Amino acid sequence: MTSNPTTPPRPGRRSFLIGAGSGAAVTALAATAANAAIHSSPSATPASATAPAVPFHGATQAGVYRPADQQRQACFASFRVLATTKAELKTLLQVLTAQGVKLSTGVRAADPVPAESLPAIAGGPPQNSGVLGEDVPPDSFTMTVGLAASVFDNPAFGLAGKKPKGLTEMTVFPNDTPDPAWTGGDLLLQLCADSTDMVHYALREITKATRGLLALSWKINGFHSAPRPAGTPRNLFGYKDGIANPAQDEQLVWITQGSGQPDWAVGGTFIVVRLIRMLVEFWDRVGLGEQDGMIGRHRVSGAPLGAVKETDVPDYANDPDGQNIPLDAHIRMANPRTKATDASRLLRRGYNYDLGVDLNGNMQAGLIFASFQRDIKAQFEATQLRLVNEPMTDYIEPFGGGYFIGLPGVTAANGFLGEGLFA
Repeated sequence: MTSNPTTPPRPGRRSFLIGAGSGAAVTALAATAANAAIHSSPSATPASATAPAVPFHGATQAGVYRPADQQRQACFASFRVLATTKAELKTLLQVLTAQGVKLSTGVRAADPVPAESLPAIAGGPPQNSGVLGEDVPPDSFTMTVGLAASVFDNPAFGLAGKKPKGLTEMTVFPNDTPDPAWTGGDLLLQLCADSTDMVHYALREITKATRGLLALSWKINGFHSAPRPAGTPRNLFGYKDGIANPAQDEQLVWITQGSGQPDWAVGGTFIVVRLIRMLVEFWDRVGLGEQDGMIGRHRVSGAPLGAVKETDVPDYANDPDGQNIPLDAHIRMANPRTKATDASRLLRRGYNYDLGVDLNGNMQAGLIFASFQRDIKAQFEATQLRLVNEPMTDYIEPFGGGYFIGLPGVTAANGFLGEGLFA
């Protein structure tokens, strides 16, 4: 059989993958695509007038502080950085910025496609995977980018002098059971939206645009439950999770001038991702009173034990012996509400996950714990050390995650995430 001479040959899958890995070609194509998208106006009209859009541009990344309107779906994805030079790393961050702008704004099928973004081979892959149809709504999408210590320790990038203080590999605590397959990575993406398919679509768009510069190490999808019946959503133990978060003006989340961190990091935040399996079958065999005692709250209302509303503040001063809220209850150990521990509070942004079943037929489900703070040691680690050997450790297995520096936001229309690293 002879091929049709008017139809261009289809590249084989092997040749496609090999070609995609060519560093120089990838960098050139990525830089062109980034240049086309990054100069788009941050006030562009969303793809759908009814779908909410979260502005990408700002002094801080938009996906961090949203405790009142946290999106329903999320993907936490950790990557190996394949860039081998500082210039390629810069290109990678420019491409990620361009994708963040595009995805948060939305895309119409009728929008003109820049000539430089068209497939180089006639009959090549479409610009849109079609997962969301031809018009892609913004769907409250946010992309949050973090870099691990390994990026700053890599001599190829020459960033050792700009490494944030306190950024290390993730600490393993006494009750942890770390799995290398779910731990670490060079670059973190927190992708959030109000629908599962938008999160899936966004990850595919980003991995397509960064082929040859990033390789996925691990990813986990999470969901944020609706309030039941009202107030703060519940985790998979049935308890309201994330009731108390610091206000933005308390200076516990963002890196500021005078914090001792490099100037480029001002407006950033340290990100801790902690993957926690919940042994739900074991938990479901425990009496409600014992569960309440381990948590320190009434499951039904979310109120501290002895109180009425979930927003009621635990009165530890008048309960020194733990008659109402046990001394080893989770909420009491995590936040004793003393003057000495007040500065260790942090912003939590948690999602439930369900990974199916293990070899023993038990559910692999739990919590994606994500926290944001200006100092990992003084906030997250101080809190976690107080929780060592708490009663709830019999029902949970922390097994993965990592530490990252969340990059400052982008204020200029032609700026990009991490721009200060290259100044």
